[in-house]
Amino acid sequence: MFPNHLTPEVLLNAYMTGYFPMADSAVGSIEWYSPDPRAVIPLDGVKISKSLRKAVEKEIYEIRIDTSFENVMTMCANRNGEETWISKEIIESFTQLHHQGYAHCVESWFEGELVGGLYGVCINGAYFGESMFSRRTDASKVAFVHLTNRLRERGFLLLDSQFINPHMESLGAIEIPRVQYLEQLLAAISSTTITFK
Repeated sequence: MFPNHLTPEVLLNAYMTGYFPMADSAVGSIEWYSPDPRAVIPLDGVKISKSLRKAVEKEIYEIRIDTSFENVMTMCANRNGEETWISKEIIESFTQLHHQGYAHCVESWFEGELVGGLYGVCINGAYFGESMFSRRTDASKVAFVHLTNRLRERGFLLLDSQFINPHMESLGAIEIPRVQYLEQLLAAISSTTITFK
């Protein structure tokens, strides 16, 4: 399907055809996924709880964009002893994508410390959410709110969440058939006038 060695070209081709990589936590080998159904977050259906809205309004965290991409990935991979699909190779390859302008992160800072954030791949009007981490209450969720606001403001058409889980479902994630996902994907990556920056 796709080579095991991750290069920016391989990654971009995979995302544009509905696939994404995950590393086997035991041996580090790369596996490719294109789930059916697929989890997405409709940008007009984002769920923000009252407590989260208050955290955003109080500006507890300083939000930065793309100032510490590799650190965000590393902290997403550090799951306190839990298994992780974010291997060293994935961190290195996605950091290359970042340097080429195809991967972006949103960061939450508190008193000069990176305490939460998320990262993903961006191709035209599609943002493929990869992972998030939090070291303080609501730090990743506040970053998520800023991400979705940014995507809406710039006219993005697709926010991919890949797999459904209770955390993402609480933020508005739903599942759609893979065929429907691929239609949305094609429309989003064809929107060449949309940019993240």
